[in-house]
Amino acid sequence: MDTTHYHSINDDLDIVVHVDEVLDEQNRQRVEYTMLNTSGIERAYFDNFRKHLLIIGYDPAQINSSKILELVKRQKLKAQLIVGM
Repeated sequence: MDTTHYHSINDDLDIVVHVDEVLDEQNRQRVEYTMLNTSGIERAYFDNFRKHLLIIGYDPAQINSSKILELVKRQKLKAQLIVGM
């Protein structure tokens, strides 16, 4: 009897975006809200200790990291993709 299980994995991916500007809490929340209201983005939050790092979890079947970075920059922010996992 074969006990190997095969299943489809559609795991979200995480990226980290470095935001150059120093944002206050209200503006960080605005950025998070904007990102979370984008189709394919499952999570968006700034790191509690390194508030210039925006962590975004997304479904690669719906959106890619280049598009996410573009969406961050459209908010009049200077940003770079620094980590993709």
